[in-house]
Amino acid sequence: MQSADEAPAYLQRTEPAPAASGWAEGFILFASIMMIIVGLFHAFFGLAYLFSGEFLVVEDGYTYAVDTTVWGIVHFILGSLVLAAGCLLLSGKRWAMIVGIVFAAVSVLTSFLSIPYHPAWSIVIIALSIGTIWALATHGGDKAATT
Repeated sequence: MQSADEAPAYLQRTEPAPAASGWAEGFILFASIMMIIVGLFHAFFGLAYLFSGEFLVVEDGYTYAVDTTVWGIVHFILGSLVLAAGCLLLSGKRWAMIVGIVFAAVSVLTSFLSIPYHPAWSIVIIALSIGTIWALATHGGDKAATT
């Protein structure tokens, strides 16, 4: 007879957890570094918005137009959070991977909304963030299962 604390025998793992593959570890390292770089880009753009009003060419009639000071604050805070998440991601913990995916998705959204302000950089940041989400979503579980 089993006690109430124990899981049924069919739910208990009998073999050790599989080791993370080299690919999984490589993709997690890639995602961590990309998040650090994207975080720095966001933070630097945020500072440029705050300190130089002429840095941006603002189109009239843009649906999502926001004051450049607000964009500066948003990008600087988001950049700091993405940078911190990228550093935490180096630990390989599952919660850090989930946080990384969430902040990368928010980075995609804010970069999409700021395409009229700086189109080339927004598209680069969107591409890097999507690559980060892909790396974490497809290979993040491999690494987290062993830690």
